[in-house]
Amino acid sequence: MTARRRPSSHSARAPRRDVVSCDADTPVRVRLPAQGAVIETMHARILAAIRKIPRGKVSTYGAIARAAGYPGAARQVVGALHRAFDLPWQRVLGAGGEIKLRGDSAIEQRFRLESEGVTFRGRRVDMKKHEFKFPRAKNRNEPKRMKKKRASRLSSSQRPRTNDHS
Repeated sequence: MTARRRPSSHSARAPRRDVVSCDADTPVRVRLPAQGAVIETMHARILAAIRKIPRGKVSTYGAIARAAGYPGAARQVVGALHRAFDLPWQRVLGAGGEIKLRGDSAIEQRFRLESEGVTFRGRRVDMKKHEFKFPRAKNRNEPKRMKKKRASRLSSSQRPRTNDHS
């Protein structure tokens, strides 16, 4: 029995590039992106943010999630650290500079951070000295806020007059 093919809507576009792989007699089709297309997943953006943390600096799970563009996704940062390798994992801490790992892993993280020159205040990293501040993303609403601030700083003689006499 042969399967019927649905009419393709891709005829006017570039030809489809499919890869067929077979495993245990089950064909699997994977759609490849167009040549030159950039695929950026949540996981990739989180890993890129972690790699930006320089030696001697630390960041929190939440700050990394915000820098990657996913505020509130601190647990996904933890998952990305578990799945990835060749990362500066020791530079990622819990809120307030607390080492969230337990046992030997926590001891190893502390030793690695101390070897990079990071100082501790008790059990926590001194975040005032060592926290890495990710550059802020440009916000579309920012120019509007700047205009409002400028208008409030103008003296009464410089403000535009209105004809509202209520």
